[in-house]
Amino acid sequence: MPAALAPVATAVPTHVRGSHRAELVLRHAGPLVARIGYELQGPADAPVLFVAGGISANRHLAGSALWPEPGWAQGLVGAQRTLDPGRWRLLSMDYLGADGQLDLPIDTADQAQAIAQLLPQLGIAQLAGFVGYSYGALVGLQLAAQHPSLLQRLVVVSGAHRPHPYASAWRALQRRAVALGQLQYGDAHGLALARQFAMLSYRTPEEFDERFDAAPVLINGRVRVPAEDYLDAAGARFVGRMPATAFVRLSESIDLHRVDPAQVQLPTTVIAVEGDRLVPLADMVNLVEGLGSRATLRVLRSAYGHDAFLKETDRIDALLASALHPPGETR
Repeated sequence: MPAALAPVATAVPTHVRGSHRAELVLRHAGPLVARIGYELQGPADAPVLFVAGGISANRHLAGSALWPEPGWAQGLVGAQRTLDPGRWRLLSMDYLGADGQLDLPIDTADQAQAIAQLLPQLGIAQLAGFVGYSYGALVGLQLAAQHPSLLQRLVVVSGAHRPHPYASAWRALQRRAVALGQLQYGDAHGLALARQFAMLSYRTPEEFDERFDAAPVLINGRVRVPAEDYLDAAGARFVGRMPATAFVRLSESIDLHRVDPAQVQLPTTVIAVEGDRLVPLADMVNLVEGLGSRATLRVLRSAYGHDAFLKETDRIDALLASALHPPGETR
């Protein structure tokens, strides 16, 4: 088994943050100089895994002694997990455009280009693997297609080679909600409404039936249904952590995404969620068929739909363990 795929803790884990300058040529907007923020956690001589999440994810995966605040992957990263920063070096970054300062079309290929420039600046010749969830899966596919020498293995969770038209329609309406808010000088209101629409696409009717199956109430003569408190809270939290411009441009980035699966020539594990309304199982099957013998498909059924990777952490962890330690390779 290649050493890069046999993680063994040989040093005390370290946790560092920083940023590097990148000179990029954006696929749809031309030359750009940007700074790419990153976070690297794990023993200095351990194999490196890149971990990437949805459009609202950032470089902070999980807390440590130095930065104890919880990260977006808190349930997936930690001791006794497959993504154990005591055994791997876990690398993550802030997405290009995530600060809201870049009001230009951003492609997933641009994110892959930023990673390709970041790695040598960190002294990393090759990644042992790339684990991408949702938008991160799209970026991982682009990295594998455009810069194949930079990684050995790819794990794709709830992300395909192209956006589904139904999902693109959902996102288009979300962006219209943001635009309407901006016209009314209510950026926060429009962004919160867009997030509320998004939550309906991330989850499933089965979950809503289980959680919110109660009679509506009348408040000041208006009907309020049980799910509205949940949706309001989700919108308020989102407004506090993501600029409207970042949301719009990264949402567009998903719809610009296209990868020819035939270009991905390395071992790939595809994890699909049955019931995912944004990335249907059929699209994931098509991706696997395009990848051919290089791919392994694992299917998870969950009432959480597209958000299963954030909620079904134990089940996702088991699938990651299998993906990063394939049969026939010793752990």
